[in-house]
Amino acid sequence: MQSTLSIGANSNALGGLTDEQVFTLVATYRDRLVAVKKASRQIIPLTRPTLVHLKKLAEISHENINPFIGACINPPRTCILTNYCSRGSLQDILENDDIKLDRSFKISLIMDLANGLNFIHSSFLICHGHLKSTNCLVDSRWVLKISSYGVGIFRDVAAHDDKLGEYEVYRRKLWTAPEILRLEGSAIYPENGTQKGDIYSFGIILQEILCRALPFFIGMNELTPTDVIDNLKEIRTTPFRPDLPLSSRQSDVALVDLITSCWDEHPEARPSASAIKQAVLKVNHGKKINILDNMVQLLEKYASNLEEIVESRTRELVVEKKKTDSLLYQMLPESVAEQLKMGKKVEAEIFEGVTIYFSDIVGFTSLSSDSSPMQIVNLLNDLYTLFDDTIEKYDVYKVETIGDAYMVVSGVPKKNENRHVAEIASMALDLLSKVKEFKVRHRPDHHLCLRIGLHTGPCAAGVVGLTMPRYCLFGDTVNIASRMESNGQPHKIHLSSETREALSGFKGYVIEMRGQIEIKGMGPVVTYWLLDGQVVE
Repeated sequence: MQSTLSIGANSNALGGLTDEQVFTLVATYRDRLVAVKKASRQIIPLTRPTLVHLKKLAEISHENINPFIGACINPPRTCILTNYCSRGSLQDILENDDIKLDRSFKISLIMDLANGLNFIHSSFLICHGHLKSTNCLVDSRWVLKISSYGVGIFRDVAAHDDKLGEYEVYRRKLWTAPEILRLEGSAIYPENGTQKGDIYSFGIILQEILCRALPFFIGMNELTPTDVIDNLKEIRTTPFRPDLPLSSRQSDVALVDLITSCWDEHPEARPSASAIKQAVLKVNHGKKINILDNMVQLLEKYASNLEEIVESRTRELVVEKKKTDSLLYQMLPESVAEQLKMGKKVEAEIFEGVTIYFSDIVGFTSLSSDSSPMQIVNLLNDLYTLFDDTIEKYDVYKVETIGDAYMVVSGVPKKNENRHVAEIASMALDLLSKVKEFKVRHRPDHHLCLRIGLHTGPCAAGVVGLTMPRYCLFGDTVNIASRMESNGQPHKIHLSSETREALSGFKGYVIEMRGQIEIKGMGPVVTYWLLDGQVVE
C-alpha cells in the first residue's frame, strides 16, 4: 500500500470518509490498482441487509460510475476499495490551470456526470446523497465517473466533523441543497440525501465546470463557507445562489438555464435526472461527445498550431542567425568566419599582392586634450560610421581601428588579381573627399585633416587569439604602409613607389612625384602623391 499524488492542486474529502484526494492512498488488489478510502465509522455491523447492499454495490457496472471493489471491516483499518482514477477528482482538473478545457471538453464532462446520475437515480441506490465535484473522478481516458455512492454505512458524520475546523465543515456543505440544510439536527433529516437534493448538487457542479471556480466562487469574493450556508438556510423572496458572470450568461444560455432550474428553491420544480440528460444532449445539438475523439481533434489542432509555431520560430531563428552572422562578418572576413563556424582551423596564408591603407587624424592629440572622453567617442563613432559606409562600395576589408588610426586592405582574404591597388586608391580618394565635408558635433568650426599612406606588396594573414579572435596582417608591407602614412602630409594620399608602379596599369589616376625623402628603417626613398582618380559614386 502506498500514497500517490493525483493530478490537481487541492481537493475535498469524500463526505464522512476521511480521505484526501490530494494524496490518494492506493494499493494493489488482485493485480489491480485500487484507491483506499479510510472510513470514519470503524465498527460496521454485518447484518444480512448490509451484506446484500455491499454485494449489489460490487455488481454495479456503468461507464460513468466508479466501481466499488470491496471493503475492509477490521477496526481500526476499516476502509473502502474503489477503482483508482489517475486524473484525480473533477475539482482537481478544474483547479489545474495547465489543463485547458474548451466548451466541448466541458460538455463531455457534464454529459458523463448526467449519465452517471441518471443511472444512480434509476437504480436500487435511488440517490447519491453526497454529490460534489470531489466525488466525481476522472480516469486516464478522461471519462468522468461518480464515486462515493451507497456508502452511508461507513460514514460517521458527527465523529468526522469533530476532527475538522469550522471552515472545512461548512465548506463540505456547499453542494448541499437548502431544504436539506434547514433540516439539520431534526429527526427527519435525510442522512442519505434525496434525488432532488442531488439535482441541486448537480447544478452547483455545473457552475464549477462552466466558470472553473469553487461553489459560490469561494476564494474569489469575501464570502466564507459559513456565510454561504447561513444565507442558504434563510428563506428569501429571491433565493441566495451563485452569481454567474455575464459572459457565461451570454455565451452559454442553455447551460445557464439548466443550472438555474437545477437549483430552483422548490425541489419539485427541479428537473429529473433523465430530463437533465436530454437537456445536455440538446445543448450539444443531440450529439454524444466522446472525450477521446475530442482530444484527438484537440491534438490535431495542436499539431497544426505547433507546425505554425515551428515555422514562425524558424523564420525568427533565420533572422537572428543573419544578425549574428552579420556581426561576426564585421569582426572577421566571411570566408574565415565560415571556416571557424564549421570548427576548422584557419591556417595563416601568404598573399603575394595586396595594397594596404593607413590613415590617421592630424592634430588628434590636441583635439582630444580639448574635448571630453564622450565627445571623442562620439567623434570617432561618427567618423568611422561614415568611413564604414563608404568602403562598402569597394572590394576591400577593414582590418582594424586603433584610436584615430584606420587600416584597410584589398586582396586579402579574397584575392582579386591586381585590382587591389585600384580599389584602395579609389577608396582613399573617396574617404579624403568625405572627410573634407565632415562636421565635428562638439566643434562645428573645426575641420578634420586626414593623412593617408598606401603601400603595395606581399603579406601574411591569419586569425590570432581564441578570445576575441582577430584577422591580422603581418610583414614589411604593413610596416611600410604605416611609414607612408606617418611621413605624409594633411589632406594628401602618400604612395610608395611600389604602389605607384602597380597603379600605373590603370587609367584615370593622377599621380605626382613627391621626390626622395628619408624614411626611418628604409633610408632615402622616392614617394608620390595621389591627386585624383576614379571614385565609385
